[in-house]
Amino acid sequence: MQPMTQSTITMRRGQYGYDAPFALIAFATLTVLTGIGVAIAWWLKSVQGAKIFTAYSVLFLVNTASFFYTTRRGKFIEWERILDRVCLRGDEAVLDMGCGRGAVLTAVARRLTTGQVTGVDIWSTADQSGNAREVALRNAWLEGVGERVRIETADMRELPFPEATFDLLVSSMAIHNIRSGRERRRAIAEAFRVTKPGGRIVIADIRATATYADELRNLGATNVHRQRLGWRFWWGNPIAATTLLTASKPRD
Repeated sequence: MQPMTQSTITMRRGQYGYDAPFALIAFATLTVLTGIGVAIAWWLKSVQGAKIFTAYSVLFLVNTASFFYTTRRGKFIEWERILDRVCLRGDEAVLDMGCGRGAVLTAVARRLTTGQVTGVDIWSTADQSGNAREVALRNAWLEGVGERVRIETADMRELPFPEATFDLLVSSMAIHNIRSGRERRRAIAEAFRVTKPGGRIVIADIRATATYADELRNLGATNVHRQRLGWRFWWGNPIAATTLLTASKPRD
């Protein structure tokens, strides 16, 4: 199957909302407030104050722009590149763990022919604006891949699937939303359990990926590899960069 082009990414018909909307609002609010601070400082004829507020205003503006770009475009481009490297045959059974409104789900489904991708989520609107099962389904049909998509409501720490169900498991910016490190490890164990021997796990997340990698190695995964993704997947700045984790489940 041919890789998707930049124009194809731009022409996506689904509506995918915003990741961590409250964080984006906070960045934008701080940009506005520090901008007001600049105006007040100049009005008070405080050159030093104006310089300080200007520096902070620029900082928050850059963070806001980066966050907005990542959630609306950058993550889509990076996931297309990630999936190109996965090289799907088209007949795989795939699980998107924490699928949200379906950004990765539909990208995977476009690469399938006889296969199917299943998305699971608990539909938290704090993690993604307008997050809902019906929205993910609607986006799949809008993208023309509805017949290759299945959506279920489920907690990633207790997946409702038998062992060795999926050829590929993907997850994007989801597992870190579990607060407890112990419970994150539980989610990783579930991911490993439902992956078929010889299958692959591909996770993009903002933090705790070292913990995920450690748990996968403990479970017996091979080819466990972590790498920082580029500026297209920064959530405001390089400190909040996304890390890609890949691993394989050994064959029996």
